[in-house]
Amino acid sequence: MKTVVIKEFGDYNIKSIYELDLSKIEIKDCCGCWACWWKTPGRCISKDLDTFYSKYLEADKVIIFSKVVKGFVSGNLKTLFDRMIPLFLPYVEYSTGESRHVPRYEKYPDIEFYYEGNFVNPEGRKILEEYIYRTFDQFASKNIVVKGIEEWGKFDEYNNH
Repeated sequence: MKTVVIKEFGDYNIKSIYELDLSKIEIKDCCGCWACWWKTPGRCISKDLDTFYSKYLEADKVIIFSKVVKGFVSGNLKTLFDRMIPLFLPYVEYSTGESRHVPRYEKYPDIEFYYEGNFVNPEGRKILEEYIYRTFDQFASKNIVVKGIEEWGKFDEYNNH
């Protein structure tokens, strides 16, 4: 199984084809130029994520280790999510009761999302988990697992460590 790791913390022994360590790099913001759709379809004009895009699409699974700050993902991780728009077509379809961008590719990886952080109340945790589920549902991932870091290692059917 080909795995990509995106992490903001921790040093997990995971056999992966690519690791994006967000604690060591700052993702450039999307400038909203739409070149990824019209001028260079499927490619962002900021080339800092070219390798990530290809490895993400090659992967069967992406494991994300996220720091939660004030009940939400970090700005750097949110920027990465924003910058994933080149992986989809500029057209919108209506399916399963929602509008979504049409996938550019046939296959997208499954997602395991583990978060570390505190929440003011249980509703905050639920909001974060629903946001991640919806984000990766929009990103055409078929299997999505969202859990606190304390759950890491309890999903043998998903983990390859």
